[in-house]
Amino acid sequence: MLMNIVPLIILTASLNTVAQLLLKMGMEKIGIFSFAIENIVPIGIKLVTSPFIMMGVFVYVFSMIMWLLVLSRAPVGIAYPLTSLGYIFNAIGAYYIFGEHLSYFQILGICLIISGVYLLAQH
Repeated sequence: MLMNIVPLIILTASLNTVAQLLLKMGMEKIGIFSFAIENIVPIGIKLVTSPFIMMGVFVYVFSMIMWLLVLSRAPVGIAYPLTSLGYIFNAIGAYYIFGEHLSYFQILGICLIISGVYLLAQH
């Protein structure tokens, strides 16, 4: 039964990754801001008028709906650890889209995550 749900988990992790990368793109355009009362309205306006932020939120909500579909079919103790694939997808996406560095330790961590996901999927 778990093998039937793995594609849905991969889809959920992929959608979550797309959402995170879109949110990052939006924040790259908005820039750094501080948490201050006087920033609430100006930053709020920038957030809700950013196409990347709005697309990211939309994709994130869709990924949550897919996650609920997964939870209706699989034990959370098995399904949730498989979402760690998102760490891999995000690291690779950030490397290619934003030019973020992948250290040897990050690559080793990715290999360990892949090993763990494989072991969990054998359940």
